Amino acid sequence: MLYAKVDPILRTQLSDTVRLSSFDMDVTPPVGSHLAYDPEINKWDLGLRAKGIILFGSGLPIVMCAVDWLGIGNEGMDQFRNAISAAAGTVPNRVTVNVLHQHDAPGYDPGAEQVLLEAGIDPAIIHPTNFEGTFARECIRQLTIAVRNSLGKSQPVTHIGLGKSKVFKVASNRNIYDASGKVRLTRMSTTKDSLVRAEPEGLIDPELSLISFWNNDKPVAVLSYYATHPQSYYRTGVVNPDFPGVARFYRQLAEPDAIHIHFNGAGGNIAAGKYNDGSHKNRLIFAERLAEGMKLAWESTKREVVKAQDIDWVVEPVVLPPAKYLFKMQKELLLTNELLKKNNGNAEKMAWLRRSESGNKIDLGCLKIKNARILYMPGELFVEYQLAAKAQRPDLFVAMAAYGDMGPGYIGTADAYKRGGYEVSELGSNVAPEVEVVLMKAMKVLLQK
Repeated sequence: MLYAKVDPILRTQLSDTVRLSSFDMDVTPPVGSHLAYDPEINKWDLGLRAKGIILFGSGLPIVMCAVDWLGIGNEGMDQFRNAISAAAGTVPNRVTVNVLHQHDAPGYDPGAEQVLLEAGIDPAIIHPTNFEGTFARECIRQLTIAVRNSLGKSQPVTHIGLGKSKVFKVASNRNIYDASGKVRLTRMSTTKDSLVRAEPEGLIDPELSLISFWNNDKPVAVLSYYATHPQSYYRTGVVNPDFPGVARFYRQLAEPDAIHIHFNGAGGNIAAGKYNDGSHKNRLIFAERLAEGMKLAWESTKREVVKAQDIDWVVEPVVLPPAKYLFKMQKELLLTNELLKKNNGNAEKMAWLRRSESGNKIDLGCLKIKNARILYMPGELFVEYQLAAKAQRPDLFVAMAAYGDMGPGYIGTADAYKRGGYEVSELGSNVAPEVEVVLMKAMKVLLQK
């Protein structure tokens, strides 16, 4: 177990008071930029945001940030956390950054960018992914300013609120199995075939979790957590935050005194495919359904007094085992760069393998506030991890944000790697089946603390 180091002098200055500051910054690239898959030809009515809170009072500040991007991976996650921690006056392992994984949005992986540069390949060439990081680096610079400027605007936190609600007809499992238990169909975010949409919803977590922070009777921040891929339709070239961004905006209008921040849970194998034929009208429908879940969780919220000693931030560093096929790819790339030229997404895989071989660890974080435990996890995590976390501690309010460091790609269960499917294939996952043992053990340690 690793706790972030806190200066002993600072410890003596701590009081019972909890304070919170927030930041909210536009991270929408300009028209003409490259999104994750396509050139950006226009902007939508709603842009992309980086939104977060900083908690003060229990040791060094704790920062939780959600970004409306496709992904931030490898060295990119290091850069975000290092910059935010320096601006907030804390240390990197007390900072978590998670993306919402919208697809008409940029991504950032400077490790992949470096792999391409070393191979003499322009990182801005899209086939299928753009890794040129100039805009992202400027966003990091601006984000540090936003974080630093927020520090003098903190508010007291006297209470927290916890609420839950089910969300209906948004999420469905992407995988449909045959009689032997193997994946026979993968139901993506858009499913045109009505017969495939008619298949059962499958394993999901229908529950939206919400934690709120209050200054007496005034809400100052609301954080929501729900697991699903966030796509209604995409690859339009028009940058947008998709239906989670619209739902978040609805709730911001309904409760304007508090900043509203949404986190994507363990939605790696979850999408709207059962309920989505690709009609553009579905973005509004899904946004309204998700916003309704947020509203019901808000209305069911129960508040209680909170003090600094009720808050803790615990970190468990883990080494995730790289997928075996990556070593074969690495040998091929020593001979020729064709794999990178055909698909520069392979640069991201090599960046991840480099970090794995160097002994890099990924921090799993857990925010403890009284009876609540909020887990912050890497990659496109399968929903089974979220359900397992809740099952481990049914006596607690447990929620999860995934889509932290995206270097591992999809993270399935050991059984999922046997069953097959896109997510756990060489196209999707950069980790080995043994990853389940590592993550389940680490979650247990975090939740039992």
